[in-house]
Amino acid sequence: MKKKLNFIFILTILVFIYIALLSFNYSKAISSNLSDSVFRLHIIANSDSSADQELKLKVRDKIIEYMNTLTSNSSDKKDVISIVNNHLDSFKEIALNTIKENGYNYDVNIEIGNFHFPTKSYGDISFPAGNYDALKIEIGDAIGQNWWCVLFPPLCFVNSSTGVVPDDSKNTLKENINSESYEIISEGNNSNDNTSDIKIKFKIIEFFNNFTK
Repeated sequence: MKKKLNFIFILTILVFIYIALLSFNYSKAISSNLSDSVFRLHIIANSDSSADQELKLKVRDKIIEYMNTLTSNSSDKKDVISIVNNHLDSFKEIALNTIKENGYNYDVNIEIGNFHFPTKSYGDISFPAGNYDALKIEIGDAIGQNWWCVLFPPLCFVNSSTGVVPDDSKNTLKENINSESYEIISEGNNSNDNTSDIKIKFKIIEFFNNFTK
């Protein structure tokens, strides 16, 4: 009897490990596909004061406006990153000028890198937590609240709570990620009970990405 219980215990552990490995590999595959296909924006305010938070949003608006003029005809992430990298000085100048125009003298640190993002929703599209390539802009002491969005495909203009992503942006997403990844981000974090299996997949990706960050 004892040998049988030991066998069942060992078998249970092995099954658990097998499922965990499958889940991890699935999470890694989806996360890699998303990370390889999108380029994000991360702006950090000088502080949490209302004035600094308002300034952060003004910098955001100018950055996105300039970004749109540069990349309106871009169709892939590599092209967008190349363009942004070639205009980093201009992005910094725009941020500094916006800050100065509003009566502040904060410095700005700006860089392109791979950073960890929390789970964020943009209208009816949700990206799971994970590491993504991004343009990061730090204003002043950069200890205030963050502002996050997706520069490519362009989702920065979508209201994060009530907006709906336009069809052209969704089509660009579909063209740059695989069908499984698109299903995850378009249905994995919504309230439709018919997508419970997709929700579970979304949560699995969140768990492993947060666990391994």
